[in-house]
Amino acid sequence: MSAEVPVAYYLVLAAILFSVGVAAFLIKRNVITIFMSIELMLNAVNLTFVAFSHMWHQIQGQIFVFFVMVVAAAEAAVGFAIIIAIFRTRQTLNVDQINLMKS
Repeated sequence: MSAEVPVAYYLVLAAILFSVGVAAFLIKRNVITIFMSIELMLNAVNLTFVAFSHMWHQIQGQIFVFFVMVVAAAEAAVGFAIIIAIFRTRQTLNVDQINLMKS
């Protein structure tokens, strides 16, 4: 017997993941945790794309998720390089203490 998980369960999980990402983005003051919360929100959106793609039996949603993952990987590489550069110059990753306009 093949019992499929309803699409609503995936959407609820994606909403919870997205909410956790937004809450961490708004609450945390560390650049790395903010960066990880943005990635969590991207993955929550990817989960909704895959769920709807499966529900409608269309491959376009999964292809779009693939492209989002490629862009997210490139964004992670560039983002971590920027974070390392900021840490080397400012010696902190606290968002409140980083002011790039001052030297």
